[in-house]
Amino acid sequence: MNGNYTVLARKYRSQDFASLIGQDVLVKTLTTAIKTGRIAHAYIFTGIRGTGKTSTARILAKALNCLSADGATATPCGTCENCRAIAAGQHIDVMEIDAASHTGVDNMRDILDGAQYRPTNGRYRVYIIDEVHMLSVSAFNALLKTLEEPPAHVIFILATTEIRKVPVTILSRCQRFDLVRVPVETLKRHFAWIAQQENVELSDGANELLASAADGSVRDGLSLLDQAIAQTGGKVDEKAVLDMLKRADRGVVMDLMKTLLSGDTAAALNTVDSIYNNGADLSMLLIDMMEWTHWATRMHPALHAGDASNAPYTAEQREQIKDICTKTSLNTLSRIWQVMVAAVPEMQAAGNQKQCFDMLIIRMMHIADMPSVPEILKQQESEKRVRDVKNILADRMAQQTQPSATSEKLTISDAAQLAQALQSAKEILLYSYYSSNIEIAEFSDGKIRFFDRKGDADFTHKLSSWLFDKTGRQWALERVMESVHTHTMSEQKQEELVADPLVASAMDLFADAEIVGVK
Repeated sequence: MNGNYTVLARKYRSQDFASLIGQDVLVKTLTTAIKTGRIAHAYIFTGIRGTGKTSTARILAKALNCLSADGATATPCGTCENCRAIAAGQHIDVMEIDAASHTGVDNMRDILDGAQYRPTNGRYRVYIIDEVHMLSVSAFNALLKTLEEPPAHVIFILATTEIRKVPVTILSRCQRFDLVRVPVETLKRHFAWIAQQENVELSDGANELLASAADGSVRDGLSLLDQAIAQTGGKVDEKAVLDMLKRADRGVVMDLMKTLLSGDTAAALNTVDSIYNNGADLSMLLIDMMEWTHWATRMHPALHAGDASNAPYTAEQREQIKDICTKTSLNTLSRIWQVMVAAVPEMQAAGNQKQCFDMLIIRMMHIADMPSVPEILKQQESEKRVRDVKNILADRMAQQTQPSATSEKLTISDAAQLAQALQSAKEILLYSYYSSNIEIAEFSDGKIRFFDRKGDADFTHKLSSWLFDKTGRQWALERVMESVHTHTMSEQKQEELVADPLVASAMDLFADAEIVGVK
């Protein structure tokens, strides 16, 4: 059992500016400053974890104290006594302080008392204070004066992941450098080189997954690579990394999003069940879905949002995304993105992630069908115009069917008068059935012959009773068994309405409109 194994993140830690990856601006600025002798007395490095803050501080300390040159050099040798001691963290003049465990003012006073003494073996006494935002308010205040005007042989290098927690009085006394996230392509080249050095087979797909999962952090990526090598024994492929990360394949994510946007709820939930049963982490699946939605929006033909050639998909998958985009609106993609973003804290807080994710799928599929605000406003305006036309038509029909107030008994001589009488008497059901289903074969004084399209046995009795009540005499109603091929009253009114100029104007408001009923 080898007890001296060094993890990749430590074994391949950057030892000079040339090997510091992904921080070109920082490297150029510091090397130029060293070459021109414009070395500041205090620096502060900020950025996410694993981007090289502490490594840069050690490299700068080497550059200031390397014995291979008469003064500070931008290319420390790495082999002299000072360089080796600094790399091992054992140099007497380069002190690394963990502010997370030395937060108090007394710890800061000890540091400042030692700053008054000249360096023993190097040119500069360098203080590297890591996670400086963890210092107490009193410790920050104690540091202020010395940080502003330190002795000529003292250099302060502060590092933090939480720059906003550092007082502005400290920031104003330092040169600030923001270390950026390392790009995926840069990480892939770095991981491929390390795999070559370690005699490890690393597939392109696995390398892509590791670099993406690293999220811009070299240390995180190397830790994942170390874990993948230990899991596979040196042959790292895409499937092994997917299993390790508990992530679904991008092709699976592609199929899920396609199903989701198609509106098939049952199929989408079945797909989620299958992914979950295969051991995928649903939180990671949500992140993958957000990634897909982001790139689908970028690639949408209605947006043209820059170059999408660096999208983490194959050429075939990009064509599939473009095909889906032709059938999906930007409004839909934007809404499901908002739902997914809101679901991230829900997933983190949920007691049962599977239940939360199922409800998220259902919510996304229903909200995708909602109309946009402009569409809602347009629909409301159209409905208002329709209501105005209906009101005008109703008033006109009411005037035409106004019953005589002077007559006690009705006089009905034709089918149209019967329809008006039924409507005026508010016999809605009888009027509706008569207008829509009755073909009049003969209408004479006291006698009606008709064909009933639906064959309601009660209609004859109801109409006969109503006629006797309103006209004061008995009517003879006879139902014929075959259609007489005449229009019902509704069909006659519809033909009259089509010829009406006002209705024609209303029909012009809507493309492909048609009259489906008259009430």
